[in-house]
Amino acid sequence: MGKRVLIAGIYHETNTFLGGRTTLEDFETTVGEEILGSEGDFSPMAGVLEVARKRRWEVLPAVDLRAAPGPTVADEVVETFWKQVRERVEGYARDGIDGVCLVLHGAMVTESFQDAEGEILRRLRGMEALTGKPVCGVLDLHANFSEEMAAFADGLIAYRENPHIDAKEAAVNAALLLDRLMQSGEKPVAVRVRVPLLWPPTATGTSAGPMRALEESARRTEREYPEVIAVNVFGGFPFADVPQAGVCLSAVTLGDPARARRRLQELAELAVSLRSSAQMEGLSLEEAMRRLKEHDEGPVLLVEPSDNVGGGAPGDNTRVLAALLEHGIQEAGVVINDPETVASLSRKQPGHRQQILLGGKSGAIGAEPLPVEVEVLGHSSGRFSLEDPRSHLASMSGRQIDMGACVLVRCGGVVVLVTSRKTPPFDLAQWRSQGINPEELFVINIKAAAGHRRAYDPIAKASYTLDLPGPCAENLKRLPFRHVRRPVHPLDEDIAVSDMA
Repeated sequence: MGKRVLIAGIYHETNTFLGGRTTLEDFETTVGEEILGSEGDFSPMAGVLEVARKRRWEVLPAVDLRAAPGPTVADEVVETFWKQVRERVEGYARDGIDGVCLVLHGAMVTESFQDAEGEILRRLRGMEALTGKPVCGVLDLHANFSEEMAAFADGLIAYRENPHIDAKEAAVNAALLLDRLMQSGEKPVAVRVRVPLLWPPTATGTSAGPMRALEESARRTEREYPEVIAVNVFGGFPFADVPQAGVCLSAVTLGDPARARRRLQELAELAVSLRSSAQMEGLSLEEAMRRLKEHDEGPVLLVEPSDNVGGGAPGDNTRVLAALLEHGIQEAGVVINDPETVASLSRKQPGHRQQILLGGKSGAIGAEPLPVEVEVLGHSSGRFSLEDPRSHLASMSGRQIDMGACVLVRCGGVVVLVTSRKTPPFDLAQWRSQGINPEELFVINIKAAAGHRRAYDPIAKASYTLDLPGPCAENLKRLPFRHVRRPVHPLDEDIAVSDMA
């Protein structure tokens, strides 16, 4: 008889600088046996289910909730998740539960809980039916890893790549760890060292910069310390204004926790020494327009991390679009999330022209509607399949993506894809699904920080990162932090080893 394993997931990256709430209706909710349909969709849940099949687990599926990054989550979301988990634990308890495997993000904030994942793990540990049972799971490397996460889980494994091409692989590793613990009875300890650093998402790409150095050192530690099962490097999510926000290191060890902690302290000192390389200087819009005119061919990427959809921003800022129109740039592509405009143009035929107020309706920092005349080019359902199954987007949504109803319009020399559901620009199929070949565009506005690189860098002739105000501004000093633990760089210049914990 295979091990009986409860499986559940709750995934949200919360930007507390956004107004409004992320409600239960914003989540894709899968309950019970329906979760088994995720196998093969390249999501982290698919990785867990793959291990379950190969190791012949008896899967006890509870609930899986997934939503795009956005504002603070309504309490009803966690309580709905918990109700499903509690009822299933109680129902399965008679025949026993051998372990729990979770798919989490690690930077979820609700109205009542600054550390939603830590609260969920605490509740799980308090259930009599799970006493002494291993609890493992997978986390995004942008998790704000807390003391509670370390204390109430046996083994949480983070992605090691950004863009998150290894999200499924990380989930496989977490599930394999759970299987090992269920079979062996081993009791690992999680050790955590917080580093007093806030890094913007552009600094957390793992192909270069501080994250590459830290990930390489972490892998070396795993090779040199055989008792250490995993070393996690969390770049953190700075747009969640919570005490645990920021860079953090953790180790899952079967050996001496003090020895693992000393090694993490060395990695933390390395992170602090690299802090200046984490601060990127973006271009003004005017400078970006000047540089555009120096290029004869594209695509040239105008990367707009301040409106980073993958970081929770609404994706409706029109500043870049306005600049492209003002400077007469031709063959440009922009995606704007504006369900109101989609609805207003839903019955208009291709060729129809109309003056509209496009985008900027979210009320987010820096967002304003843009008066513009558009020509309707076409309509679509907004559904597409990822070209790249290892796309960063698969870590969030699996392979099938739904942008909601869409309208494709032209204004001046710019083609604008207007969506009803904000969708991170992490896969070229987003454009191809609309009949546009992104390789043929001269300029593409990218509302992202790092997650787009796997898709767009191979086709780009050049890439410029913009410095603009917004809810995901790279200049973190622009944001009104109130809860993050201080001192922390770059909000504070003076930090020391003594500030690590």
